[in-house]
Amino acid sequence: MKKLFFLTTIVSLLSPLPSIAQDAQSIERGKQVAAVCAACHMPDGRGQVVANVEARPRITGLNPTYFVKQLHAFKDGTRDNVTMKPIVSMLNDEQIKDVANYFASLPVVHDTFTPQESDKELLELGQQLMTKGDWDRYIPACAQCHGENAYGSGVNFPNLNGQAPEYIKQQLEAWQKGTRNNDLLGLMKPIANRLSEKDIQAVSLWFASQPATVAK
Repeated sequence: MKKLFFLTTIVSLLSPLPSIAQDAQSIERGKQVAAVCAACHMPDGRGQVVANVEARPRITGLNPTYFVKQLHAFKDGTRDNVTMKPIVSMLNDEQIKDVANYFASLPVVHDTFTPQESDKELLELGQQLMTKGDWDRYIPACAQCHGENAYGSGVNFPNLNGQAPEYIKQQLEAWQKGTRNNDLLGLMKPIANRLSEKDIQAVSLWFASQPATVAK
């Protein structure tokens, strides 16, 4: 019964929202705005991890409507990040749409993550949580929201592959702490709360080990 309710909820959320038009003029304007993003996310949008500071995500390969939603979340505080808030606060709505279109137009590039032999058990657990979940603990498979192979689904569930493991871990812990709460129907916090430290490490490693291509 729990699984049926969850799946019914997800089907309702997958109904597509209007997508942002990616016209050439918008992309060109976004390229100019994106100069301020390059210092943290790199010029090609691959992201970077700054040790003992924060993990800055890959921002290519994302649905532009999802991207816009996240930037507005930094503005309104439903995503708490001291680096992002002052930057997005300088942007108006058109600039936010333009920069989202620009990064959506770029090839999906990410830093290669090579798992260690000692990571084998964690990767197997991560794959299990991604593809099957753990319904005994009411943890749905990540694929049920984020799509097959986690390449993203619609405008609400982003492509997770090729993100640094530090970033995935950082975000799951943010859901747990409540410093991020900008998802529809509050789905992520209860799921994140059911994940153990080992679970978080496992899915973080698994997503990082996958190619960051966009599903066709």
